[in-house]
Amino acid sequence: MTNLKVGGVPEHFNYPWYVTLKNKEYSNHNINLRWQDFPGGTGEMCAALRSGEVDIAIVLTEGIIKDIAEGNPSKIVQTFVKTPLIWGIHVGEKSSFKKINDLEHAVIAISRFGSGSHLMAIVNAYNQGWDVTGLKFKVVGDLQGGINALTSGEADYFMWEHFTTKPLVDQGVFRRIDDCPTPWPCFVVAVRNEVLENNFEDVKKVLDIINFETKYFKKRFAIDQTLANRYEQQLEDIQQWLKITEWNDGKPITKNLITRIQNKMVQFNVIKEKQISGNFIKNMYI
Repeated sequence: MTNLKVGGVPEHFNYPWYVTLKNKEYSNHNINLRWQDFPGGTGEMCAALRSGEVDIAIVLTEGIIKDIAEGNPSKIVQTFVKTPLIWGIHVGEKSSFKKINDLEHAVIAISRFGSGSHLMAIVNAYNQGWDVTGLKFKVVGDLQGGINALTSGEADYFMWEHFTTKPLVDQGVFRRIDDCPTPWPCFVVAVRNEVLENNFEDVKKVLDIINFETKYFKKRFAIDQTLANRYEQQLEDIQQWLKITEWNDGKPITKNLITRIQNKMVQFNVIKEKQISGNFIKNMYI
């Protein structure tokens, strides 16, 4: 058996992985695939890829591009979710902030530097015409850390995926001021270079299995109810999320797409300069 470790956020986007693992679809191909939750998000996963704690990670596009540019020995092998991620911009329920303009000089809770919550705060600031060099951040670790920071007043606002945080809005823990969609496909699959060199065919088989699952995922019987129950969501919220979410069907990621994303990231001051786009990707279907 080939042992492989895959990691991702414990959110509805990754439920197809749960289905394939539960059905033992990898072990049928002599692959012992083990899933690990990363509630801290992409920054935590980038660190895990660097250390070898995981072999494959389902990470936010902007986070892994920035980290590979800074030396992470991994490659993006494909897009996982090809639609944008909708980032909710949240304040504490009792916060005096009412509208997006109120947040220009506020303290931003982020899971860690290099995470989606950090990079998308920069994108949002750029969209608003704010001075991105003057942003103030408070590192909180994960969603629970964001709840604690906004409740205690240590930070003023926190950006996290809209539907994951919707129950907190419903409960009156957070108040959502606005949304900020990613200007690129949101999740990609990244694999450590060492694993690509040593287990190329196994990684390819893993991708074949998960891509087949995501292709038909929305057609699964009562999948909306299953997701609503598992992730403690309102059924209508999950139905809306399913409507706007599209997984990749296995098409390889292109240098063109990486170039376009890098152009935006430079424009948003998320990265300083572009690198050769081919350095970020590995085509599994040459």
